[in-house]
Amino acid sequence: MPRETNDRFPQRCSFCGKPYGQVKRLFAGHESNICNECVTLCADLLHTSPEVDQAEEVQNPPKPAEIKAFLDQYVIGQEEAKKTVSVAVYNHYKRINYQTKLKASSKLQRDTQDVELEKSNILLLGPTGTGKTLIARSLAKFLKVPFSIADATVLTEAGYVGEDVENILVRLFQAADFNPLRTERGIIYIDEIDKISRKDGNPSITRDVSGEGVQQGLLKILEGTVANIPPKGGRKHPEQAFVQIDTTNILFICGGAFDGLERLVARRLGNKVVGFEADVTNITKDTPDILEHVIPSDLMEYGLIPELVGRLPVVAALKPLDERALMSILTDPRNALTKQYAKLLEMEGVKLIFEPGALTAAVKVAMQKKTGARALRSIFEKAMLEIMYEVPSSSDATEVIISEDTILKGERPRLVTRSENKKAG
Repeated sequence: MPRETNDRFPQRCSFCGKPYGQVKRLFAGHESNICNECVTLCADLLHTSPEVDQAEEVQNPPKPAEIKAFLDQYVIGQEEAKKTVSVAVYNHYKRINYQTKLKASSKLQRDTQDVELEKSNILLLGPTGTGKTLIARSLAKFLKVPFSIADATVLTEAGYVGEDVENILVRLFQAADFNPLRTERGIIYIDEIDKISRKDGNPSITRDVSGEGVQQGLLKILEGTVANIPPKGGRKHPEQAFVQIDTTNILFICGGAFDGLERLVARRLGNKVVGFEADVTNITKDTPDILEHVIPSDLMEYGLIPELVGRLPVVAALKPLDERALMSILTDPRNALTKQYAKLLEMEGVKLIFEPGALTAAVKVAMQKKTGARALRSIFEKAMLEIMYEVPSSSDATEVIISEDTILKGERPRLVTRSENKKAG
């Protein structure tokens, strides 16, 4: 409690000098006082100061096999891509821990044993619906470091309508509970990176504020720079207080469909020998694993600037999903579509049953749509619409049966009621 004051010796804050009457609270200690304003200021400094926990390491980084095992619970197939991401994330942890120990070592050790470890940003290629964003979202559930997902399509060059490139750091800063040190250990996934490509392979004559301009803005952030970001996002203003974030230790994973890239690869390869002592193989744009043959020149011809391609040294290609993979997606993952709909109806006290032909029919329709796993959700949303509308209002329903005709012909799913069960019994 604040002490009593008198006119001759009014109590003042020992830090800012304000008297008792100009502050809300004045806390008395041994031969000193502190006001509520100074307490708030000190708390903010402790929360955001980069000197706090400077020697902190990332404790118990998960091994690549552990990361991949977790991804296997959500992502079907795409083994090479999952391995690539798992190794990159594990190396990201090790690199941070190594640099932390290096800073804590003596000057002599740093001079004689210093080995600089550089990060390897990742580029994920693959058609829509193959699991690029799902891999990133699954990582976010598992990782112990701050993680954020950004969309490249909303970014523009600084000064134009849209979001500045630095805003992708703001989201990571928020995910790190506004701690700059934790932010600098984070991972950012930039989705739709192909949408900021140039319209052709040549440099733009006019200003390309949402394409080449964004690529130029990403260069320093991907490589490593100290960026000034507004803590709450939005545009930068001169009167605003900025937070400095060093992006040297931030791992960037970029993903994009790169529609049309397969044509460039097929045109470059043509009829060529693939592998040692292999027969001449005709590679076309429809070859399932054609994106595995992508080289940097293909990405540059597609519209990425050479500097950006050089900062994404690890390229992982995701293959189109076949019928077997789509069937597994329906039933195997923890968030499988059939399990999701079954859980939704279970909350209403209704059991959902899929006839064997229904899932096969859904897979065939999805293959025709050519939008990967996203097609499956649209198929089941359409098939389940009437039932999902009626079941919450029905107190007599016990089972819902989805048949092959429900998927192919749009017939209404069969609704089994308690009265029907009694008659059958």
